[in-house]
Amino acid sequence: MSFIELKNVCKKYDKTDKNAVTDFNLAINEKEFIAFVGPSGCGKSTTLRMIAGFEDITSGDLLIDGTRMNEVAPMDRGISMVFQNYALYPHMTVEKNISYGLKNMKVPAAEIKEKVDWAVKILGLEEYRYRKPKNLSGGQRQRVALGRAIVKNQKVFLMDEPLSNLDAKLRVSMRNEISKLHRELGSTTIYVTHDQVEAMTMADRIVIMKDGVVQQVGAPMELYEHPANRFVAGFIGSPQMNFYQVKLEGKALVFNGGDKVVLPDKIANKLSSRQKGLIMGIRGEDIKFDDQSIESYGDNKQQAVIDNTEIMGNENNLYFEFGGITTVARVSKYEVNKIGDTVEFVMMPQKMHFFDLETEEAIIL
Repeated sequence: MSFIELKNVCKKYDKTDKNAVTDFNLAINEKEFIAFVGPSGCGKSTTLRMIAGFEDITSGDLLIDGTRMNEVAPMDRGISMVFQNYALYPHMTVEKNISYGLKNMKVPAAEIKEKVDWAVKILGLEEYRYRKPKNLSGGQRQRVALGRAIVKNQKVFLMDEPLSNLDAKLRVSMRNEISKLHRELGSTTIYVTHDQVEAMTMADRIVIMKDGVVQQVGAPMELYEHPANRFVAGFIGSPQMNFYQVKLEGKALVFNGGDKVVLPDKIANKLSSRQKGLIMGIRGEDIKFDDQSIESYGDNKQQAVIDNTEIMGNENNLYFEFGGITTVARVSKYEVNKIGDTVEFVMMPQKMHFFDLETEEAIIL
């Protein structure tokens, strides 16, 4: 049996016509790390708050360890929560901030000391133990907020965009710390973020939401390689997948402007009924500029003029107009092109994704 279950959960606020969350279904295993991801306003934080008990569930059921929790008070759900805002007490030291919740729970002093000592050590806060929040960096404050949550020894941790206030370098280090902490504690963690990189690098499974509706649930690479629809395909991956509206002429995929790519028989046969057109998507790394790829797929060789470049260090992004859209290709750091260069490239047919023109649902090949 799943440790946390959400069954047909809906949330509708008073004086609104539309649900904030609609028919949310998910089964979470014990010790699993789940990420809720999606654009602002998609319902991910609302869902997290319903699990925590801070928002009432309009309809549906929430079960934790087999017990229905809809009417159970937040403090009795066995949950610890880390918020986007650290919400530390400015007049208290690190030690007192971490221990405050335990004192309110009437935990014996000796046990409080033991738990705080453990949290301070595991979070690398020993030398900051007697400092107040104003004397801490953003990453240190976030670790204090984590410490306050983990000392309660709950089975479920909920995290609502805990890293969004940190700079890029700190976010990377804190992602690693939270992942290690999750493994050490053996807790069940639900993590809300709008950052698909955080979700991809930390989670066992990702729940992608849009307009209050779950679009797809799966392991990071499952979502990357087999997106259920155009929204998921475009949301997961950086740079974003390139999308083209195309038509089929026999085995040829025809782009706006008349450029053609001949598809392998297996792919062409599966798409043969799509006479009204379809959407083709391809990721930047599957557009190839190297001599070997061009030789292998020479019949589909294309030309374009570089409009812009992004030098990333370990790789480069090249921008050019093709098929009626601005296309981005991701190449190695050794493939250096300048703005204005005319380049030859091929698109890997076996790496193309296809979507229905009307529903934007993925076409399974």
